[in-house]
Amino acid sequence: MKPLNVDQVYRACPEDAFDFEITSELESLDMLSGHDRARDALDFGTAMRSEGFNLYVLGHPGHGKHQLVGRFLTERSRDEPTPPDIAYRYNFDDSSQPLHLLLPTGMGRVLRADLEQLAEELRGAIPAVFEGDEYQNRVHELKQAMGERQRDVVEAIRREAQEHDILLLSTPNGFTFAPATADEKMMSPEQFEKLDQEDRERIEGTVAVLQKKLTKAIRQMPRLAKQLREQINTLNEEMLQTAIDAPLAELEERYQDHDGIQKHLKAIREAMVLHVDSFIDDDPGIPPEAIFSRFHINLIVDNTGCEGAPVVYLDLPTHQHLVGRIEHHVHNGTLVTDFSLIRAGGLHRANGGYLVLDVRALLMQPGAWETLKRVLRAGEIRTESLEQAYGLISTTTLEPEPIPLDLKVVLLGERLFYYLLCEHDPQFLELFKVQADLEDDLDRNHGNQPLYARMVATLARESSLRPLDRSGVAAVIERASRLADDQSKLTARQRALSDLLEEADHWADQARAKVISRQHVEKAVAQQLWRASRIHERSHDAIRRGIVAIQVEGQQVGQVNGLSVMSLGGYAFGQPARITATARPGAGQVVDIEREARLGGRLHSKAVMILSRCLAHRYAPDTPLSLSASLAFEQSYGGIEGDSASVAEICALISAIARVGIEQRLAVTGSIDQHGRVQAVGGVNEKIEGFFDICQARGGVKGHGVLLPATNVEHLMLKREVREAIAAGDFHVYAVEHLDEALQLLTGMTPGERDEEGHYPADSINARVVERLEAFHQAVKKAQGSDKGKGNDSRETANDGNEESGNDD
Repeated sequence: MKPLNVDQVYRACPEDAFDFEITSELESLDMLSGHDRARDALDFGTAMRSEGFNLYVLGHPGHGKHQLVGRFLTERSRDEPTPPDIAYRYNFDDSSQPLHLLLPTGMGRVLRADLEQLAEELRGAIPAVFEGDEYQNRVHELKQAMGERQRDVVEAIRREAQEHDILLLSTPNGFTFAPATADEKMMSPEQFEKLDQEDRERIEGTVAVLQKKLTKAIRQMPRLAKQLREQINTLNEEMLQTAIDAPLAELEERYQDHDGIQKHLKAIREAMVLHVDSFIDDDPGIPPEAIFSRFHINLIVDNTGCEGAPVVYLDLPTHQHLVGRIEHHVHNGTLVTDFSLIRAGGLHRANGGYLVLDVRALLMQPGAWETLKRVLRAGEIRTESLEQAYGLISTTTLEPEPIPLDLKVVLLGERLFYYLLCEHDPQFLELFKVQADLEDDLDRNHGNQPLYARMVATLARESSLRPLDRSGVAAVIERASRLADDQSKLTARQRALSDLLEEADHWADQARAKVISRQHVEKAVAQQLWRASRIHERSHDAIRRGIVAIQVEGQQVGQVNGLSVMSLGGYAFGQPARITATARPGAGQVVDIEREARLGGRLHSKAVMILSRCLAHRYAPDTPLSLSASLAFEQSYGGIEGDSASVAEICALISAIARVGIEQRLAVTGSIDQHGRVQAVGGVNEKIEGFFDICQARGGVKGHGVLLPATNVEHLMLKREVREAIAAGDFHVYAVEHLDEALQLLTGMTPGERDEEGHYPADSINARVVERLEAFHQAVKKAQGSDKGKGNDSRETANDGNEESGNDD
């Protein structure tokens, strides 16, 4: 069987495929090129205005989703209308419920300045009015007129008393009446007693009448005082109107087309008139500054500088960062707040545009996911604390009027989160109806390679890096195929490419080169691997020193070199594993020691069951499989998972049954099905390179090689050292499609095929396996025959059936 040649294990990128010298000659490329499905979804999702058509962008963390989606949304939003400014104003009817204002773009800051100017203007104009001569004179006139009215009432009673020879006297305790003498002086009590009884009675009667009239007149005094106060209040309002009419009328005319502003200006006018005493009294209940502070608006979103619709990325999507917060300050030892302390959240800033959230960060914040769903369902942004939302506090606080919501939420996340949310949150698909699934890989063909070169040029240009020459682009494309683990694919994970280009630019700078070439890219790759390879080297060093026993020379019965991959963080490396098998007569049981020790995962256990059935199907189709076998990964102290060792395991098992040695210079990887067909596995590049490194460290690679599934050949992108050894004929890579091919390479014997009677050729390995299994069967029957009694026979039959079926579980 011929090994693979160099062209089959590595697909180079010819430099003459490009028609440029350096990438600065190339035009920039839309980074969503190649992601046609995701682009269509983004186009649809952003254009669809119906409720619930928010987006979830699925992709690997290395895609650079933030940059891809952010760039798309920025370009898309430029042609969309800029949303209105958002402000809160004082609610003069209920201060605990501030009212919102939705203002045309740019009007918010203009209105804020106008209201600040209004307050500043009235701070000087109002005191000037009430301190002016006109106001003081008019107040004096009102008071003087009211004083004259009060005096006239008393004088009328005094004149009437004089007509009856009675005096109205003013005393410290009030007014009193006394009879008068002929010369109009107060009559003494002695004189009054000397008067006739009739005169005394007349005077007393008259005084009683006058007293009633005086009492009535005095009772009118508070009403007159009230009239005076009303007149002064009317004057105050009149004077206040003269101070505020002109500036308010100017603003009312300026904003006549906006109902919300008109209502606010009307409320300001009414509040000032209502609290006019605050501008006059020396110690008012509400100071003037408190009234002026109610003029202002709290502009929480100013879209003046926004071109088109806003695109907001919220990196910490907590409840407050989504819906905003209400701040407090300490006043006299008490926390207080007002409408001016309302702060915007990401939903406010993105309203009318796009809010981009990382789903992992969103789900990690307490209550944030439920908050987002509640806002999207309600169609409005209600600014409240998390405690308020869940009714955990009863403290009086603000309840701002909710803001109408009109935006698209774009979630960025891994596919796992998308499917978990679909499964466990019934509301998820109602709110996020559009999935934009990014491609992990792009096709590598003659049409795509120039486009990929433009993508590389774009990444370099956006990061302000040196341009690449054709050799540098070719090296990047080859590395992109290796990252995709496929000769016909190119990785679409832009983060890895960006990192590679930045590191290559660094090495180009160290070499004082003006462009990035192949040598700089390859050095960047080598340095990336070097920095992450400490554990890799320690592991291989243990094998080189013999601490971990891996045999790479000679032949061994029941032992094969399997290949595994260890992945640590973003770094993976291949490691050979010594797989051993034992076989003896038994009841058809293949013991997976890894499973029994609880070190084997479910997929590995399944693979062992499949290979045991494959063994029974091939060599004992019509008779019980009289075998007791075991399989083990020697010196393995961690978990074993996956089915990629099943070809190696069945080869080791067949070797143990047939007592045929396996060539230790070869290593094996691949999965097997029940009919002996070899199936593709992952990590073939790392596996081959791992075995190559061990062989090289143990004395050289000449005569060594690896067997892998034929369906994995197109995944090969082996490193330079391996390719050079293959080209020199020292190291071999064999592609196998069936178990028989693997057995022939590993044992050097012909597998043999069944004839029409179901027999294998006498000198074939398969014939030896059948012969040995038949011997096992006879040994089992002989051992069972020594047990006497019919019950034993029935138990044997039952045992055979149970063990045969139990192997499939």
